[in-house]
Amino acid sequence: MRVTRRVRRHLVLPLAAVLLAGLCAAAPRNTVTLRAVFLGDSYTAGHGIAPLDDSALLCLWARENVPAVVVDQLADRAVEVTVQADVSCAGAAIDHVWLPQDLGGGLSAEPQKKALRKDTRLVVGSLGLHTLGFGRVLKQCSARLRGHEGAMLPGAPLDARSTAGECRAHLEDGPGAAWLAERFTDAAEDLEKLFSEIDSESPEARVVLVGYPRWVPADPAACRAAVPDGTETPFADLPADALPFLDRAVQAPLNALMRDTAHAHGAHFVDLYAETGGTTACAGRERWHGALLEESRVTLFHHAVPWLLHPTEDGRDHLGDLVADAVAGLYGR
Repeated sequence: MRVTRRVRRHLVLPLAAVLLAGLCAAAPRNTVTLRAVFLGDSYTAGHGIAPLDDSALLCLWARENVPAVVVDQLADRAVEVTVQADVSCAGAAIDHVWLPQDLGGGLSAEPQKKALRKDTRLVVGSLGLHTLGFGRVLKQCSARLRGHEGAMLPGAPLDARSTAGECRAHLEDGPGAAWLAERFTDAAEDLEKLFSEIDSESPEARVVLVGYPRWVPADPAACRAAVPDGTETPFADLPADALPFLDRAVQAPLNALMRDTAHAHGAHFVDLYAETGGTTACAGRERWHGALLEESRVTLFHHAVPWLLHPTEDGRDHLGDLVADAVAGLYGR
């Protein structure tokens, strides 16, 4: 677990007398103050991390999520962030920035852009996975996810008549190939609109688009072993030949699309894919992510929520640091 600002202050207090002279002699550092809004899906909201915020249970919104880490880390670099809103929500697609998100049971989340204001100066967002049909792709490749264990993932398999073992052929050369190509077209169009919506609502804001951490390592053989102190393998029952396909044909091109679109709009892109190849769920004790069907820290409606390849607490801290580094760099910190 990370050491919070509050805990750090208590740790430092006994040293105050020793450091007082040096602190007084040091020139004060000018503080940058920002009003910020965080947009995103479950990777921003903190899927699997306890405790959940009672006001946003269906969004799986953790009280100590990535935005909380980012704000904490920026404060240590003399960047004080006032969070106007964190509207990240599990299952959000890019178009939920301007459309309501159906949460089931007649409930919905407002369009995320409603949190944006004219005086917002920083917008940090991570969206795209669900526009691409992440849940449907995984269900096409997993018999277990087609059952009750996949209830937390939105969408159905592309074609339930095609077995999970045939998913690579279905997606690469079969009917699923055209479907996947259409999803990339949709994602490209929606990313363009995302930047347009942000510019319309918060024209003075700097925008930081955050990519997704890498799921499959360069050597997928590392994914065969069970996770430390557990019985689940990182990708459960996904066929071995599906793993390099997911990396090469799904995640890598999504990462490139997000990066290129961000740069085209003058935004900053945080390339988590490039930074996390050695810390996937297959990295043993070095991993930053939970396994696909490994139980997380969260129980919802008396059922354990699986990690579904989301960052653990350690992963959240490391990823939050990377995002904070990027934001601080925009302000010379």
